[in-house]
Amino acid sequence: MPQIRHLAAHIEALAPLAYQESYDNVGLLVGDPKTDIMGVLVTLDVTEAVVDEAIANGCNVIVAHHPIVFKGLKKLTGKTYVERTVIKAIKNDVALYAAHTNLDNVAGGVNFKIAEKLNLQNVKILAPKAQVLTKLVTFVPIAHTQSVLDALYAAGAGQIGEYKNCSFRVEGTGTFQAAENAQPTVGEVGQYHEEAENRIEVIFPTHQQGQLLTALRQAHPYEEVAYYLTPLDNQHQEVGSGAVGELPESLTGKAWLSYLKEHMNLKLIRYTPLPDRPIKRIAVCGGVGSFLLPDALRAGADVFVTADYKYHEFFDAEGRISICDIGHYESEVFTKDLIFGHLAKKFTTFAVILSVTDTNPVRYFI
Repeated sequence: MPQIRHLAAHIEALAPLAYQESYDNVGLLVGDPKTDIMGVLVTLDVTEAVVDEAIANGCNVIVAHHPIVFKGLKKLTGKTYVERTVIKAIKNDVALYAAHTNLDNVAGGVNFKIAEKLNLQNVKILAPKAQVLTKLVTFVPIAHTQSVLDALYAAGAGQIGEYKNCSFRVEGTGTFQAAENAQPTVGEVGQYHEEAENRIEVIFPTHQQGQLLTALRQAHPYEEVAYYLTPLDNQHQEVGSGAVGELPESLTGKAWLSYLKEHMNLKLIRYTPLPDRPIKRIAVCGGVGSFLLPDALRAGADVFVTADYKYHEFFDAEGRISICDIGHYESEVFTKDLIFGHLAKKFTTFAVILSVTDTNPVRYFI
């Protein structure tokens, strides 16, 4: 029977923990990773009512987008809703797992789900992250080059955008002299040796370094493997904040607002004046997105769809772009469907259920 650790590994294959923001708190927050899974409830937020819903449905795991434990808990006395929720989960053996900014920051994650709801095309990361890639250089006998590369590819190296199995190689001569206790694959102990080798280079996500070096050592024929690692400032086009894409057809201002309201199931939209041009290119960011306005402008977006804009921040649009604030809950509620779809395809031996509890703390009088 699958255990919580298997569930976590599957989620983290899509949204690695390494991609969470420094202020965040993701992964397994409550529970034993070796616990067998009886059922999973998927929600946007974890509240006492959501824990009750999990218990009623026989689910012993809750997977949420927002982490219930965001800041450190120094006491568990039931004084706050966070403490009461955690206490209830522990008492009823319900594990709590969160995929938050790590799920925001990947292609196919939260912002790509918004783009999907809006039928955007040619969707890309709006603000790709830098300093999350590393280059590996190693030296391999020519006859073993492809087998070593295949092992590195299988471990996660060589993916650049829509291209896989990417590498560079150049032929040269490796030299060494095996010491008395060595067991050389080629050459003789105590004798100077020259070997025709390929220098091969591959790029990989930095967080996969451990598994990549393990694969290298297992596939490489030499007793001692020569390699070096170089952190890169390159942007990772598949990791970062926000998303940007194009509507299937250009829309006028009023038509765009109706389109947005319908596709995101909105009650209201707060927005700055719409540009005096057809609306085609849309930037999006689930939750708080004001920090991405410069990126949306650089991307040539006509509209920036996000949430939690403050009054004075709206002035930053300056008529160059229309900011559409649709609400935090409304911008991310479809994350439930994203997580549900990802889990339901993989796990069939237990129920994966979408929560029906409305966790939006905001009400509207219209």
